[in-house]
Amino acid sequence: MARKVVSRKAKAAEAEAAEKQATAKKKAKKKRASTRKSKKTAENVRLRLYWGVFSQNLKRVAVFEFDQKKEAEKRAVELSKGGKSPHFIQKVKEEIRLEGE
Repeated sequence: MARKVVSRKAKAAEAEAAEKQATAKKKAKKKRASTRKSKKTAENVRLRLYWGVFSQNLKRVAVFEFDQKKEAEKRAVELSKGGKSPHFIQKVKEEIRLEGE
């Protein structure tokens, strides 16, 4: 059987056409995706940082101001004494509620 002779110019034109078609599809997808997204307005939320003393079950036992880390550590050690479950401290963020809102 004889092989069919293929023109290089025809193959190059075919490849270019396929490439253009692929880029057109990508642009169309990007346009559709950007119109679907709904813009959410960011609420101005203020957070305050505390030290929380937690039990092994992740139950918050006590809360201390952020500058009272030493007191929070003492409380965690005090609660861990006597063979009880270990307690630890961790940063806790809470929202601040302003009177005007």
